[in-house]
Amino acid sequence: MAVEVGAKTEGKITGITNFGAFVDLGEGQSGMVHISEIADGYVKDIHDVLSVGDTVKVLVLNDKDHKIALSIKQASDKPKPKYQTHRSHERNDRRPQQRKPESFDDMMSGFMKESEERLSTIKKNTEGKRGGRGGRRS
Repeated sequence: MAVEVGAKTEGKITGITNFGAFVDLGEGQSGMVHISEIADGYVKDIHDVLSVGDTVKVLVLNDKDHKIALSIKQASDKPKPKYQTHRSHERNDRRPQQRKPESFDDMMSGFMKESEERLSTIKKNTEGKRGGRGGRRS
């Protein structure tokens, strides 16, 4: 029996890679769940969420050339929100403080000071190393 696109089924995790997990659907069929289809949030390491041998509920997304694409997050029965809230709406509506415009001379002196600090840091880091430019010579 072939799996149908849109059907929810259970399967067993048979392998895990950096980009997804392979799921045995039974009857000699297997599919893959991409890392982006494992959970609603960001998944840095699949091993934190899944392990080989776990039984998972999956939704069949696609079946092209006997390559079955699956989703764990879409198979969950959680209702999806109709709208998403953004963090910018959650916080108080504060306006960023506007700085007083600096004159050219003030900007130039700030740049020169920052540039000198960077150069002195670079010189300190390269002086003691052999073969580097500007190294100590005895």
